[in-house]
Amino acid sequence: MSDSDDKDPGQRHQRLADFIRDNQSAIIEEWIDFARTRSPASDGMSKLALKDHIVDILKFVATDLESPQTPAEQVDKSRGMDAGDGSFRKSAAEVHAAVRLAEGFDIDQMVSEYRALRASVIKQWVAHHNSLESTDLEDLTRFNEAIDQAVTESVAHYTKTINNSRNLFLGILGHDLRNPIGAASMAAQWIKRSGTPDPKQAKMVSDLVRTTERATRILDDLLDLARSSFGTDIPVAKSQTDMALLCHAIADELRSVNEKKTLTVTQEGDPNGLWDPARMGQVLSNLMGNAVQYSDGTRPVSVMISGNDPLNLVVSVHNFGPAIPAESQRAIFQSWMRGQVQDLGDRAHLGLGLYIARLIVEAHGGEIAVTSDEKTGTTFTIQLPRT
Repeated sequence: MSDSDDKDPGQRHQRLADFIRDNQSAIIEEWIDFARTRSPASDGMSKLALKDHIVDILKFVATDLESPQTPAEQVDKSRGMDAGDGSFRKSAAEVHAAVRLAEGFDIDQMVSEYRALRASVIKQWVAHHNSLESTDLEDLTRFNEAIDQAVTESVAHYTKTINNSRNLFLGILGHDLRNPIGAASMAAQWIKRSGTPDPKQAKMVSDLVRTTERATRILDDLLDLARSSFGTDIPVAKSQTDMALLCHAIADELRSVNEKKTLTVTQEGDPNGLWDPARMGQVLSNLMGNAVQYSDGTRPVSVMISGNDPLNLVVSVHNFGPAIPAESQRAIFQSWMRGQVQDLGDRAHLGLGLYIARLIVEAHGGEIAVTSDEKTGTTFTIQLPRT
């Protein structure tokens, strides 16, 4: 019989689950005091609002400490995965995240509340005992696992809500701006067709047409980004397309606004295949426009269409200019909207266009890649199956 068994029942060593239940009020008061320091989000919040769902979270923790757990379940929880049905815990942790987001807490402030809860419970429990027993290490381990699981679920719900709200905003923005920009574009094109004897006015009209067309392309990118973020593939309408003609048409557009830079288009083999000409126009306009913009101007920007392979077509866009850092080339086709802004030097704003380009190429079953160094220049390469 252990020494603790000889003690009066009221004086026996208290397990952590029982301590949490018996001292819930004191734990909650410390939680509230800490939550009040999360300014400015907590400014003006009532005690009840700050208290939030701590009661449910503590109830889960206490219950979890007393529930059986296999070694495999313990490993799963240590990795942030649910070890049981988790319905009660998820309700408390996810609702806590939703409420804190609505109240203006950022994600760091929300996570800091869990850190404060962890520290408060352990501090009060250790102070409650003169010594620790062998079961206390197990209780502490299980307690930390339960808190970590609640943090994981709160953060996941918080970020999911933020992402969905952002994507919805992008979709609405792109949709609502399309009509007024479309109207401005049609008006500019009508004025251009009508003609004007004043050369200065004619140039302004041409600039307005190009500007509204560029704005329309940006809206298309925003809508494509929102669509992809919601898990929907970018739609493509394939038809017989001459890639060489498409490249020549885009090159002509770029030459008209970049008179000081040389852009060449060459081809070999068959340039035809089954692709979406409008979507591939987006891709080529982005790649060729970037190449012209970041060219050093001393040598031509070159576009090569290689059609000798009967199954695939390869289009490469090459320029000489500032190299893309090697560590950034791996991430350059990722979306900056997904929190992956990379140090691309002068190319820091290219993330969205290149991300959309990658999605379009992949929707055709193809691949897009980049190589870049100071000596040989920068080359973007697209490989597309013909069918």
